[in-house]
Amino acid sequence: MNTVDAIKNLSQINKMKEYLKTRSTRDYCLFLLGINTGIRINELIHLRVSDVMTADEKVRDFLDSAAYANPPVYFNRMVREAIQDCIHSEGLEHDDYLFKSKKTMSPISRQQAYRIISEAARYSGIEGAIGTTTLRKTFGYHAYQKGIAISLIQKRLQQSTPSETIQFIGLANERHSLPIILDVNL
Repeated sequence: MNTVDAIKNLSQINKMKEYLKTRSTRDYCLFLLGINTGIRINELIHLRVSDVMTADEKVRDFLDSAAYANPPVYFNRMVREAIQDCIHSEGLEHDDYLFKSKKTMSPISRQQAYRIISEAARYSGIEGAIGTTTLRKTFGYHAYQKGIAISLIQKRLQQSTPSETIQFIGLANERHSLPIILDVNL
C-alpha cells in the first residue's frame, strides 16, 4: 500500500477548493471538512445533517459526535458556510447523510471520496501520492505550521504518540521546526 502525503502548498489547496466549488457544493464541503477538522474519511462520509446542524437549522460550531468529543471538532466560519451551502443546494433533510450519494440515500463511498479528491488534486497540479488520508495529513501539517502543539494534533488525529503524529503528517524528515517561545512575562 502506498502512503499518501499532506498537501503542503497553500496555492494547490486553494486551486483544489476553487475546482471543487465549481463542480459540486457537496464535494467542496467534503474537502473543506476534511482539511479543517482531521476527521477520518469513513466517519466523515457517514456524518448526518443532524450531526452538524441544530434543530432550528443553524450549523453547529462543534461537531455533535461522541467519537470526537475530546477535543471537540470545531467548525470554522468557512466550514460552517460550506455545510450550509451543501445542505441547501443538495436539498438535504435533518436525517440525511451530509455527503449523500446522488443515486441512493446512502453516503458516498470511500472510493467515490477518493475519486473526488484525486481528480481535484490532478487538476491542481499535485503530482505526489494523494488519497483520502491526505485530508487528515493536510489538516495536521497545517495545524502544526500554525503553531498548534503536536500533542493537541495527536489527540485530534487520535494517535498514540507525538512521534507517530510527526511521522504521519510528514514532519519526520523536515529539518526545520517552529521555535518554541514560552514567554510567561510575569
